[in-house]
Amino acid sequence: MTAEPPEPGAFLESLTDSSLYSIGAYFTDRHPDLVDDVVAQAQAIEDEGLERYAVREEIELERAFQTLMTGLAVRYYKAVAGGAG
Repeated sequence: MTAEPPEPGAFLESLTDSSLYSIGAYFTDRHPDLVDDVVAQAQAIEDEGLERYAVREEIELERAFQTLMTGLAVRYYKAVAGGAG
């Protein structure tokens, strides 16, 4: 017996069930004017490193991490939502 092929779009739909997707969707919906900024900040953190970024910006490490995760979530949401549309 062979497995049924997956339903078209089922994989993309499954990606929307993640917490990362939910965080990105929430942030994008609530703060559309900040989306580009948070993505740029997250990219800067990735490029520079979490600790160095926090020191340079004179912010707590936890805040830098939250910014990084929010930026990643927004990028994930945009990638999945853009791919589904």
